[in-house]
Amino acid sequence: MTNTSASALEVKNAVKIYGAGPTGVTALNDVSITVENNEFFTLLGPSGCGKTTLLRMIAGFETITGGSIRLFGENIESLPANKRPVNTVFQQYALFPHMTVLQNVAFGLTMLGKSDTESNSVARRMLDMVQLGEFSDRKPTQLSGGQQQRVALARALAPSPKLLLLDEPLSALDLKLRHAMRVELKQIQEEMGITFIFVTHDQEEALTMSDRIAVMSNGELQQVGTGRQIYEEPGNRFVADFIGETNLLPATVESVNGGLATCVIGNRARLECTLSDPVEQGGSGYVSIRPERISLARATADHTLTGIVNRFVYLGTDTQCKLSLDDGTEINIRVQNAHESATDLAVGERTAIIIDQGAARLLVN
Repeated sequence: MTNTSASALEVKNAVKIYGAGPTGVTALNDVSITVENNEFFTLLGPSGCGKTTLLRMIAGFETITGGSIRLFGENIESLPANKRPVNTVFQQYALFPHMTVLQNVAFGLTMLGKSDTESNSVARRMLDMVQLGEFSDRKPTQLSGGQQQRVALARALAPSPKLLLLDEPLSALDLKLRHAMRVELKQIQEEMGITFIFVTHDQEEALTMSDRIAVMSNGELQQVGTGRQIYEEPGNRFVADFIGETNLLPATVESVNGGLATCVIGNRARLECTLSDPVEQGGSGYVSIRPERISLARATADHTLTGIVNRFVYLGTDTQCKLSLDDGTEINIRVQNAHESATDLAVGERTAIIIDQGAARLLVN
């Protein structure tokens, strides 16, 4: 049923409402995304934002209330889950404990009517790809959590799905394993040449693996872009605050020149800001500045943005500094310890705050 010239996935104006009438709960509200062939695309957002609901609708485990879903150019809303060219990897590995690793991976192929010889051959190839070929005769209970997750991945890939859906598959692993699996997942996706749609609430996970990211909140799409675009050019306050750390400073627009605005923050400091949306002179919003785009210096009369050091937090490679601007606004700064510009200041000392050119972005929404 696939049309390889079409996008892998097109979701248009998708709505999902649980229940009916005034007591109905809207889980998704007018969500539209397009995922291209061979793309690693991530749905990112906090718990309850609708990302898993959207994934389940794509898989066929949930019905769609409104809008449309197309896979490779074909409308699939009426297709049952087992007829869609997708497979899903869940947070829970769902491996059969009485079967060997090889039998688990071959299971889906056997259900499709493949011979034992063909099923086992493909299963062994998948296990070699996830570096578990030598564990084929073991039972799942004899494997670590990371190994079990790789078996689940191999099983999902064995039938050669056109699209692989992954619902928080790394969240049950410890930190070191999660980091290792991020690299492996991206490598496998590139080797297989198929589309991955990955669900996570972990911002670092999304930034590490994704070609593009869709940020969701309260059942609505907030922004779609590359990791760099979303981090450096957030479209609104939620995205800026959810992706990494940022300072959000109330600001008034003094003047506008094309895609830039001069904004006043604090009592008198002026910053040149990029714009998330059109804005007029006299308008207001919040200036977003990432902590690592700020540096400190000894305060002099020439500095217009100054503050008092409240606290230092040593974090190994860098130090987090918490300051209060003259108007009482709190600001966070991260300074690499190799530079020592933070550590030669004392709590209670006044310091100048230097913001990198292009680091300030005015968020209207």
